[in-house]
Amino acid sequence: MAAVKGIEGRRVLVTGASSGVGKAAARAFVGEGASVAMVARRGGALQALAEELGDRAIPIAADVSDPESAHAAVAQAFDSLGGLDAAINAAGVGFPTKLEDIDAAVWRNVIDTNLSGSFYIGQDAGLRMRENGGGSIVNVASDLAAVGMGLFVHYCSSKFGVIGLTKALAAELAPTVNVNVVCPGPIDTPMMDAEIDWFPDPAQARVDATERVPLKRFAAPEEVVAAIRFLAFDAPFATGTTFELDGGTTMV
Repeated sequence: MAAVKGIEGRRVLVTGASSGVGKAAARAFVGEGASVAMVARRGGALQALAEELGDRAIPIAADVSDPESAHAAVAQAFDSLGGLDAAINAAGVGFPTKLEDIDAAVWRNVIDTNLSGSFYIGQDAGLRMRENGGGSIVNVASDLAAVGMGLFVHYCSSKFGVIGLTKALAAELAPTVNVNVVCPGPIDTPMMDAEIDWFPDPAQARVDATERVPLKRFAAPEEVVAAIRFLAFDAPFATGTTFELDGGTTMV
């Protein structure tokens, strides 16, 4: 894959790289000449993506919700790439769940993946980058980090937490490491498809979800990646910033 000028030679860790925004980020960054450590639980999907993208894509099967697995992934990425210039926390889970059905296991799965996983990766990668002269962390939250929504108590809680995590990490890692967060609205990904399919009438649920977006469409994963890329590489004076990329869902 031919590289173009921009982020050629940068070393990037991307979580959630087997699907959705993380997968789109891995493709985009490798396409621009970066080397990317791709982290996700689904090792087979990562291996297939690595074969597609070539030698600059390093598959690392890991579960970011587990601290030992997350820290091992960062160590492997750091060693494989010879350092890190950016870490992108795109791993996440989310699904509609009635309040009475959110037991401790369901709660922990969402909180541990979305919030704790972002902390484990951000802590380890941030300290390593600070020690080595600098870098950037971009977390992926949601428009539901700004508003509440029924059936998403666990998800909203985790993504509100990612905003606080971002600001606190930015304060502690400054001035060496920049930490920012992108808050997308609905994105056209397999996770969104699964959420839509939960409803009795998925076709109507998709129409209803689209109608709630002032721009009347879902974002493409590549649109979210463009915002991530900007914060990671082209916004050196931004830290602790919340980038709302939600089609207007939180503007009122």
